[in-house]
Amino acid sequence: MGGKQDGDEAYGKPAKYDPTFRGPIRNRSCTDIICCVLFLVFILGYIVVGIVAWVYGDPRQVLYPRNSTGAYCGVGANEDKPYLLYFNIFSCILATNVIVVAENGLQCPTPQPVTQSLQQELCPGFLLPSTPALGRCLPLANSTPPELPGIPSNTSISHGISGVLDSLSARDITVKIFEDVAQSWHWILVALGVALVLSLLFILLLRLVAGPLVLVLILGVLGVLAYGIYHCWEEYRVLRDKGASINQLGITTNLGAYRNVQETWLAALIVLAVLEGILLLLLIFLRQRICIAIALLKEASKAVGQMMSTLFYPLVTFVLLLICIVYWTMTALYLATSGQPQYVLWVPNASLPGCEKVQMNTSCDPMAQPVNSSCPGLGCVFQSYSSTGLVQRSLFNLQIYGVLGLFWTINWVLALGQCVLAGAFASFYWAFHKPRDIPTFPLSSAFIRTLRYHTGSLAFGALILTLVQIARVILEYTDSKLRGAQNPVARCIMCCFKCCLWCLEKFIKFLNRNAYIMIAIYGKNFCVSAKNAFMLLMRNIVRVVVLDKVTDLLLLFGKLLVVGGVGVLSFFFFTGRIQGLGRDFENPFLNYYWLPIMISILGAYVIASGFFSVFGMCVDTLFLCFLEDLERNDGSLDRPYYMPKSLLKILGRKNEAFPGDKKKKKK
Repeated sequence: MGGKQDGDEAYGKPAKYDPTFRGPIRNRSCTDIICCVLFLVFILGYIVVGIVAWVYGDPRQVLYPRNSTGAYCGVGANEDKPYLLYFNIFSCILATNVIVVAENGLQCPTPQPVTQSLQQELCPGFLLPSTPALGRCLPLANSTPPELPGIPSNTSISHGISGVLDSLSARDITVKIFEDVAQSWHWILVALGVALVLSLLFILLLRLVAGPLVLVLILGVLGVLAYGIYHCWEEYRVLRDKGASINQLGITTNLGAYRNVQETWLAALIVLAVLEGILLLLLIFLRQRICIAIALLKEASKAVGQMMSTLFYPLVTFVLLLICIVYWTMTALYLATSGQPQYVLWVPNASLPGCEKVQMNTSCDPMAQPVNSSCPGLGCVFQSYSSTGLVQRSLFNLQIYGVLGLFWTINWVLALGQCVLAGAFASFYWAFHKPRDIPTFPLSSAFIRTLRYHTGSLAFGALILTLVQIARVILEYTDSKLRGAQNPVARCIMCCFKCCLWCLEKFIKFLNRNAYIMIAIYGKNFCVSAKNAFMLLMRNIVRVVVLDKVTDLLLLFGKLLVVGGVGVLSFFFFTGRIQGLGRDFENPFLNYYWLPIMISILGAYVIASGFFSVFGMCVDTLFLCFLEDLERNDGSLDRPYYMPKSLLKILGRKNEAFPGDKKKKKK
């Protein structure tokens, strides 16, 4: 039952006994210094990019509309004029290429200055009841304009501008959404509190019900497979009696047609029967390893109960991730608006008298008078932002730098959380007398120790993962651009590449996770820790697979329990279906009852994921410590096991250091 049972000398030699080892070592040195320096230099460059974007960018260009003079509505001298009025909204509806929704927002080529004559179309020819949407005055849906040249007499705003209103005039929906949130926010908080309590109770109760719960889940899987076999047999029997065979159907691209042939259900029956048989055999031959997995789950629940502060560490990770995302978003926004606005001449109808000689799309100054005032409707309208200048010429490279910074910093923050939690839980396992030997502040000590010594190692692992993720993004972008021009062979090759990169990313995440655990315990660099973790896991590969699948099944059930429970309670409450509350204890009157339900479900999922990620990290850490414990110690007085008595009992071992074991030995 030792560490070599599932392994082989090809995966390295078992860990040797070290009489000085008492858990995460205190005397350690900085690791991966070169990568640490590279990461810090990159962060400084990332800050410089943000400063450059802040100096040259102007986010008002996407936040506020401009009038025909180039002035912002609602800013500066126009502070009391926050809305942009289109004098002839039909210029937006009937013209070609007139609605430009890009980084510059909605642009419509209608002139707005009020000092020119009505004949030059510099004043509105008619006014309609309107409502503000995204800082622009858009007519109400039931408004009807007067008859104008070029506009059918039966044209109404409800038909002509419905597309604009549907996409941009979200004011009413937005107001209703805010009203719903304002009415129900305290009940949403109650739902999130329920999710927090359910998640905490589920983790703490695992030490009592982990065994029965795992058994119920396994029997549930077996039951589902058994029902699948029964259903497939019934479908097969009915179709067999009807004589529906694949020979009659032939080969077709209509996959739904295969449901009506007996061979389909026969194949499904065979597959499910094989899976059922394999699962039963695994339960018979791997029952001891399943018991080990259950014992580790109980021990993980006990560890979390001893260090409750670890359950709230995901809040630190969330705040750091939020900072990374917000910084990148603001930097990208400022970079995108770093150019100066460019204006060109535009006229609604070039065939009108006086407009024949107008050179369309030539540069102009919106603050100056039109060069040809005899052309009705001639205006100087916004076209785009300039691409000249050092910042604008380097805009693409700066944006790429920002994307790399986003991925690297996010992965580093996640790595920091994993390493800190691993250090805290490792100190629990390697405490011989629990809880007496557990450090006073294990989480804060692990946090300081990780930042002080292992920033470079975390950056190294995060960089490897970042490069793979960037490669996946590039591949997905290339595939989306070339999808229409690809032949079946090219699509197959592209699919294989994406599958390989996906598998590589999953493997690197798995390897990094276990490397961070070894870093937290032994304080070695990333490569050595990754190698040691991989070798240790490969020497115990069967135990790894069993524990991983049992833990995944249990945590999936926990998430379904928390999210499903909160979702059902929210649905019955916000739809008024909980009897006995009375209208005075009123569930809030809502425009969209699904909104608080979805917010509650999403929040419950986030909370459950945060709690269970801590529990999953605890299980992985204790498992590696357990494997090291098996290889380092033998239960003698000089080399006692650190594992709990439940694991010793399952393995058929004992500690001579325990008084009870000594008495048994004397007898």
